[in-house]
Amino acid sequence: MNPPDMLVIGGGTAGIVAAKTAARLGADVLLVERDEPGGDCLWTGCVPSKALLAAADAAATVRDANRFGIAATVTGVDFTTVMGHVRHAITQIAPTDSPEALRAAGVQVRKGTARFTSATTVDVDGEQVRFSRAVIATGATPAVPNVPGLADAAPLTSDTIWALTTAPTRLVILGGGGIGCELGQAFARLGAEVTIVEGADRLLPREDPRAADVVTAALAADRVKVVTGSAVTQVSGTNGGGGALHMDDGSRVEFDQLLVAVGRRPNTASLALPTAGVQTDARGFITVDARLRTSNPRVWAAGDLTGHPQFTHVAGVHGSVAASNAVLGLRRKVSTTAVPRVTFTTPEVAAVGVATASPPRGLQVLHWDNEHVDRAVAEGATEGFTRVVTDHRGRILGATVVGPRAGEVLAELTLAVTRGLRARDLAGVTHPYPTYGDGPWNAAIEDVQARLAQPPAAGVIGVLRRWRR
Repeated sequence: MNPPDMLVIGGGTAGIVAAKTAARLGADVLLVERDEPGGDCLWTGCVPSKALLAAADAAATVRDANRFGIAATVTGVDFTTVMGHVRHAITQIAPTDSPEALRAAGVQVRKGTARFTSATTVDVDGEQVRFSRAVIATGATPAVPNVPGLADAAPLTSDTIWALTTAPTRLVILGGGGIGCELGQAFARLGAEVTIVEGADRLLPREDPRAADVVTAALAADRVKVVTGSAVTQVSGTNGGGGALHMDDGSRVEFDQLLVAVGRRPNTASLALPTAGVQTDARGFITVDARLRTSNPRVWAAGDLTGHPQFTHVAGVHGSVAASNAVLGLRRKVSTTAVPRVTFTTPEVAAVGVATASPPRGLQVLHWDNEHVDRAVAEGATEGFTRVVTDHRGRILGATVVGPRAGEVLAELTLAVTRGLRARDLAGVTHPYPTYGDGPWNAAIEDVQARLAQPPAAGVIGVLRRWRR
């Protein structure tokens, strides 16, 4: 095997984008992946979870039809067919990330496990491969905390839950972040008795508290039980035999199936990174600079293993930046100040930048409830709101959107944060009506009107009005 100009280790989103970008720039690229390309997003993350949510939403829509005067009922859930839909969604998207598609883009693909043997070589299943530049993109895997008895209970994770062939009866989810809330609501809507256990005082602890309240209420409406503010001290149970979580307040939470969703750890332990001079932090995340370069000047890292926000869209940006910097010697930087995130519950929670109800001093919050969004009123989906954070000049620094299609609504606000736009810029753009985009638009219009009512703008308006008379 001829030494490649660029070696990419890992075939998830970051690795695929890095490999294709490098190939487009004229580099000779080798991508090494131990499984199938596509990464967790395709096989165990974004795609299967959203396919499952679609089935769960369909069940909820039928149950909800009565309030519109439509007599309907769910007589049963065929879990085998539901999971067939999930697998079908994966197979429809998989060809885009396949080895054949990568080779068509000019990337050599090799299935195998890579391990560094020096600063410029790796071992791939017994064969030494030398490289000029490398991008490490091996991603992350679900973390399982070191709680006594937890390993013996053989819990499910977001990687393994897709192997279920029968619907869980009593499902307990340890972790009330985005993954826990999404899967909890989905399985509840498909008929499971679901309990979400979160050690923090509320669900979605990184999000706006009111957003968390809206989601908690929505989960309760779907008969999800929520336990917060209590830590798990021990787990009793065996593989496949059910069990219970023992809480520090003396209570027990019993389960037939246990799903752990408390975060993800980097897949770096098996790479022999010290041999290559690539430094990691105490948790195993690779240390990178703003240009994604590691402590080895020939090696870059991209995606979940960098310690940056663990989202597919971040991994894609990382792959592009790392590859162009490595191949062309550019000095492109990545920023984590305007990374959008979405929790795909019903309603959705989307946020970017400074997204809090209590911003630092000198900033202000523009607020608009969905009760005043005509599309939400028409659809009977008024639970939710928009909050936009601006500075004293009206520049948009962040936002939280809660409601249907919040992820789509957030795209415009992400652009505003990234480009330093002001509320008046948003207010001055004609928006289609009626949409859920009316929330941030009306919040911006209200801010402009308030600023026009204050000096010196109010004085100028008064002079112009008198002059026109």
